[in-house]
Amino acid sequence: MMKCLATAGMIAAYTMAAAPVYADGHSITLRATANSNENDEDYDGLIVFKNYVEAASNGAINVELFIGTQLCSTGAECLEGVSEGSIDIYISTSGGAAGIFPYVQVLDLPYLMADDRVAEAVLQGDFVREMRDMALETSDDTIRLMTIGNTGGWRNFANTVRPVQTPADMEGLKIRTVVADLPQELVRALGASPTPIPWPELFTSFQTGVVEGSKNGITDIMGMKFPDAGLQYVTLDGHAYMGALWWMNNEQFLGLDEANRRVVMDGFYALQQATFASPKRNSIQAYADFVAGGGNLYVPSPEEKAMFAEAAAPVQDWFRANVDGGDQILDALIAAVGDVEADLAAAYDADLN
Repeated sequence: MMKCLATAGMIAAYTMAAAPVYADGHSITLRATANSNENDEDYDGLIVFKNYVEAASNGAINVELFIGTQLCSTGAECLEGVSEGSIDIYISTSGGAAGIFPYVQVLDLPYLMADDRVAEAVLQGDFVREMRDMALETSDDTIRLMTIGNTGGWRNFANTVRPVQTPADMEGLKIRTVVADLPQELVRALGASPTPIPWPELFTSFQTGVVEGSKNGITDIMGMKFPDAGLQYVTLDGHAYMGALWWMNNEQFLGLDEANRRVVMDGFYALQQATFASPKRNSIQAYADFVAGGGNLYVPSPEEKAMFAEAAAPVQDWFRANVDGGDQILDALIAAVGDVEADLAAAYDADLN
């Protein structure tokens, strides 16, 4: 096995250093950035993307990675860079892109996708193409949505005060949100108080009681050491899949020949699969560490989860009424989920009997 891996590495190294296939003798460099760190799912995805694209293009495409805030520091700034062409590839959360593409917040609507199998199938289908077309129109054909992966698993409610088993237990809790309207509407619908706090300030805000809870995945909770600041209660309601939107400068993509456009698309597929898998693997140890440190995990029953979904239902109406393109993209998501759930039901019928 080690010999095979070494051989594969030598082949990859050779192909990445091989002569470019372009007639002018120059390779193309794609500048990719993620405002995260090397412990993040986004970095895992970019490493897979870089390795695949450089090898499969036979050295015609070089991928240069900028992790952190070297090229840009906010979603708006980074997406502007993609639009102008100073950045070729960028990954954002839905909240980070909502200022330019407000309809991407559809990924934050609660309780629409039940589990990983549903979410991963939806995000490999026509729903993403629908969002891509909308983003191209919004950006005057400058920013192309390449794929949607994952960045941290599922959002769950966590707090410093008490176990949360039903929406009634959320009453009065000060829950940290981003500045975007939709997550604030969700928190209000569940009876809690939304409190926008910048991510770097959240640890101290837990310590001082400025906020008492958040909506995060377990890897983020443990990575930021939030239990040390008092975050001890996590409710595994899985209200939203933590989608990661991967954007590319459209002119740069279309400027590639067809063979290398295919290479890039296949690279994003490999990236997507890596980001689907990474949170599952990383969350195992994160949950174990949370419990070992005295953390309390609560898994709502199906009936309790239905109570959360019912309480949060008005957020969909708010989305349709207040977000440009909200009707179009929400209808697309609901239809995609319905199709996937029907396919899965048929698969279960075939496989369980």
